[in-house]
Amino acid sequence: MKIKNRFQFIVSLALILSSTYSFSQAEKFKVALDAGHGSHDFGAVYSGHVEKNINLAIVLKVGKILEKNPNIEVIYTRKTDVFIDLVERANIANRADANIFVSVHCNANKNTAAFGSETFVMGMTKNASNLEAAKKENEVIKLEKDYKQKYEGYNPNAPESLIGMTLIQEEYMENSIALAGKIQDNFKNDMGVKSRGVSQAPFMVLHKSYMPRVLIETGFISNKEEGSRLDSEEGQNDIAQAIAEAIVSYKKDFHGESSNEPKIDKPVRRVVEKPVEVSKPDSVKEESIEKVNEVIDEKGIVFKVQLSASAKKLDLTPSNFKGLKNITSSYNNGLYKYMYGATSNHEQAKKLLQEAKAKGYSTAYLIAFKDGKSINIQEAIK
Repeated sequence: MKIKNRFQFIVSLALILSSTYSFSQAEKFKVALDAGHGSHDFGAVYSGHVEKNINLAIVLKVGKILEKNPNIEVIYTRKTDVFIDLVERANIANRADANIFVSVHCNANKNTAAFGSETFVMGMTKNASNLEAAKKENEVIKLEKDYKQKYEGYNPNAPESLIGMTLIQEEYMENSIALAGKIQDNFKNDMGVKSRGVSQAPFMVLHKSYMPRVLIETGFISNKEEGSRLDSEEGQNDIAQAIAEAIVSYKKDFHGESSNEPKIDKPVRRVVEKPVEVSKPDSVKEESIEKVNEVIDEKGIVFKVQLSASAKKLDLTPSNFKGLKNITSSYNNGLYKYMYGATSNHEQAKKLLQEAKAKGYSTAYLIAFKDGKSINIQEAIK
């Protein structure tokens, strides 16, 4: 090979390798992690427990778990004790073109008996407690310089300001609820933590983020027992694992799974509420349960609505599912997953989803199967 041709070959090969590398980097699933509060913004402080420190500790632990996955890129709004404007937190995620935005906080209440975890998605609500929670978190704006100009006169104490925050990115709602539901399911089923469910509230940091996004209230720092758990290494590790596992599960459902996906060990149950004892049915192996309950008789693409996941086995009768009929279930990793309906039509599936939500299953979301095997929902839609 002549020197000139050899040089051209090397250049061409370098360009190919460079473009291939760039493509593989672009294909990574980007997770923006936001540790609420920071620096002079302490957040809630009770019995020596400081929210800003707990939020950061949990976020760094979540990030450490996710960074072991070669298919995930983690973006942090802060990794140290610094103050970041609410709008800048959202902008960090927007500039990185993150696939999801996860903001971590601790709840607090004058009623120190209140406890449990809750995950919020962006939206309006008539629930006074949800509005109060949003108002409390949005108060951070007052610590920012020139906040009146930056937020166009927004007043975090005025109800009309909260109501004026309309949901612009409505297409992200379904995905946000799916992610929030997975997080709450893990808190409840893997850790035995009381779940206060998935709610909507007008948080500024969510309002300005242009992707599926959630704000997690990991527990009540104002509750003596829960505050101690949140401020412990053991408790933070459990919470971080539950969040990371939910993110990986969401990635699998909506963005597919790669062959080199590392597994995340489930956290050990901690005694917060008395957990339900998991027991496998007598004389029936786990694999058999899955085979019976999956859509083995339905060929092609099938959509279903996942209602919930629980360690408790329920009879598939309408009375156990708020009157819904045509319920199926599968059993895997110590959990029963309960599903409603079955259709090959995506539009019909969305109607089934609305029916489930109308019955009170606010965290329900769509899942898909192909010839009886679970597949990515986006792949099924295509």
